[in-house]
Amino acid sequence: MLLPALILVPALAALLGYLLPGRGARLSLLLLVAGLHLAGSARLWWPGAGGVAGDWLAADALGILVLTVVSLVFLAVAVYTPGFLKVGPERDGRVFITCLLAFLAAASLVALAHHMALLWIGMESTTLSLALLVFHRRSRRSLEAVWKYLVLSSVGIALALFGTFFLAAAQIEGRSLLLTDLISHADALQPSLLRVAFVFLLVGYGTKMGLAPLHAWKPDTYGEAPSVVAGLMAGALTSCAFLGLARATEIMTAAHQFAFIRPPLLALGLCSLVISAGFMLGQTDLKRLLAYSSVEHMGLLVIGLGIGGAGAYGSTLHLVNNGLAKAAMFLAVGNVVRLAGTSQASATRGLLGRAPITGTILLLGLFAVTGSPPFGLFISEFTLIGAAIRENMTWLAIVIVVLLAIIFVGMARMLLGVVYGEPEAGAPRLHETFPLASGPLLLGGVVLLLGVYLPAPLQTLLAEAARALGGGTP
Repeated sequence: MLLPALILVPALAALLGYLLPGRGARLSLLLLVAGLHLAGSARLWWPGAGGVAGDWLAADALGILVLTVVSLVFLAVAVYTPGFLKVGPERDGRVFITCLLAFLAAASLVALAHHMALLWIGMESTTLSLALLVFHRRSRRSLEAVWKYLVLSSVGIALALFGTFFLAAAQIEGRSLLLTDLISHADALQPSLLRVAFVFLLVGYGTKMGLAPLHAWKPDTYGEAPSVVAGLMAGALTSCAFLGLARATEIMTAAHQFAFIRPPLLALGLCSLVISAGFMLGQTDLKRLLAYSSVEHMGLLVIGLGIGGAGAYGSTLHLVNNGLAKAAMFLAVGNVVRLAGTSQASATRGLLGRAPITGTILLLGLFAVTGSPPFGLFISEFTLIGAAIRENMTWLAIVIVVLLAIIFVGMARMLLGVVYGEPEAGAPRLHETFPLASGPLLLGGVVLLLGVYLPAPLQTLLAEAARALGGGTP
């Protein structure tokens, strides 16, 4: 009953949250569900926890990793939300909290689904549940952003649906879309239809991830959505979309089609790094800077899948590190927006002196998201680069290092100016509150821990996930 509960409890809570009177009751419900969900997700890490519920729901290594990232990010968002709603246009938070809980239910469905159609339904539900939150400010710019988000995401999810149809058509006997059936009978799938299915799934779920050149929705959406929503999208939504692509990779690897999937994965990954490196150098807005950073890290994830071998291990580890780090950075930028009233870098200079806690988080976050030691992203990026060298793709390792160096310069140029720069004349000292800093501190602390120590249960899950993707440990 644990797996259905992880989906049904937040779904029912979303309905209850809409009906409850008063913001306090809704916020209490949000925090309660976030805590229960994290406890349930943690329970799946224990041996014999009941990781199967029928044929359609199961908790394998990849699913548990994504579910844990979603749960940790959601807990940080839940802790952050009370302070956010105090100054928002919708003070009772009825729709806001309802949509948050609906997203948690949908994301949990994606993580636990072992039926490709059910996974698709979960991804479509995540899109719809977040649309109203992107439009939270109810301005013209936010309307344009949510329109672009819905149109491009709908195109992507429609293409993923076509890919799911082709998966069904690729079977000589039956039309089962259960992941276990597709993998166990992968040799019997028709290669031509299977390849068409992968192309559609790659473009469809790649659009949801924000891979370049399919990323056009991401800068505007992240820039206009409240930072707490952008953090949820960058940390949890993109992790779910990656899982959809990873499931397709599992099937293709089992069908001995890795030689076919490697070139498009590497091409989209490198394109994402190139695009993000170019646009970061000229950014003036903190949230849009982080949006392009998300494009970069989505590129690294698919490069890991394309490298294979130890690259699959590095990709799954990077999934965890990036999800937590990116959510932490968006929550920290949310503090900047709340304190300074804008995310423009020129208006937030001198943050370390004006808001020491937030300034320190941003400074440490710079080194975390750019893969600097001792943070976890350094380990995962180093693993990816080492995997490329082992697979006789030294050229790829060199290109990645060069592009990561350019990205570091672009991010450091803006964030160091924000943290250490000279503030505008008469700029006041900003009043900080610890509850709004606790969310990013929690997530950042985990990313720091993963840079110096990988717990044995996590190593086991990473190794199992890498094997499922056709790879292995470093």
